[in-house]
Amino acid sequence: MLFSTKNIVQVAAALIFHSLNARAVSVSRRATVCNGYSELCDRSLGNVTFVGTHDSYAVGVDNLATNQDYDITQQLTDGVRMLQSQAHNNSGTIELCHTSCGLEDGGSLQDYLTKVKTWMDSNPDEVVVLLIVNIDDLPATEFAPVFEAANVTSISYQPGISNMTASSWPTLGSLIDNGTRLLTFLDNSADITTVPYLLDEFSNIWETAYDLTDQNAFDCTVNRSNGDTSTQMFLINHFLDQLILGEPVPDSAQANETNAVSGTGSLGAQVATCQSVIGRPPNFMLVDFYEYGNGSVFEVAAAANGVTYTAKAIATPKTSSSSSSSSSNDAQTILDGSFLHVLRIAPLIITGGIVFGASTLL
Repeated sequence: MLFSTKNIVQVAAALIFHSLNARAVSVSRRATVCNGYSELCDRSLGNVTFVGTHDSYAVGVDNLATNQDYDITQQLTDGVRMLQSQAHNNSGTIELCHTSCGLEDGGSLQDYLTKVKTWMDSNPDEVVVLLIVNIDDLPATEFAPVFEAANVTSISYQPGISNMTASSWPTLGSLIDNGTRLLTFLDNSADITTVPYLLDEFSNIWETAYDLTDQNAFDCTVNRSNGDTSTQMFLINHFLDQLILGEPVPDSAQANETNAVSGTGSLGAQVATCQSVIGRPPNFMLVDFYEYGNGSVFEVAAAANGVTYTAKAIATPKTSSSSSSSSSNDAQTILDGSFLHVLRIAPLIITGGIVFGASTLL
């Protein structure tokens, strides 16, 4: 079939128009602000520092086993971008529990993921990382139906390989543009050949020690890894515990100092230690009671990322709001930091199943 000069010109014009139009669509879709900062869009995930919440699902102010005052929706709204949880098999349902579901049951993983999806749908320029402690060594295939039911598989990143160096992760901008803004790591039993979006944590991330009870013990020494720590991303566990009946529990009374920008045992001090020892800041910082310090954990993250921190209103500590809102004649006025801390330990349940009521502890 012969084409006239006119036909050739028309075809060429159509191709050029299609190319320019596709390029315009691509440019218009490109993320310009990523996780709150334009500077982060061209950064590899492995070159960004995220604030994470330790046991993000363990919410409350009247139980020893709680690590956060606010639920994950508020955590994400305030700027948390890594959510850590513990998954247990509770009679066939994957529940988020602290050591045991009798001690602290944070609900089902499906409900948790649904909340994450709802928030992410409303915040399309945000990359979120999940870290699931697979305490019962469940196979990855048992998590898959839950992720599918929560409709998060379509937004989950699939790297195609089991381990990556910190510098080889995609940029935040590309994750957002591609619609794969959710990254999920399992601490064990991940298998990308069967569930490609559940990634092995310790092949990709190393961690510092956890359950520390000495504020002087926060350092940047490798505690757990299954890979090359010189090239992996890394996570610091920066939450202070104290021992109650021999068990480590969150030390909420020290949370302001632990989450601070500077000072002995502060988050800022541990990040500075890592920058000195490792040569780069941590990728993930796990904290308890993230809102203590009035945004200090986010200020530390901004400094680590080399961006200008802009203070914004975030949730206030539940202890402060409880005590300040009560009158001097109201029994609630006893809920200051020290007494509320006692209330946290009142319903202590030892792993072996012995329950100590408030009357026993008080």
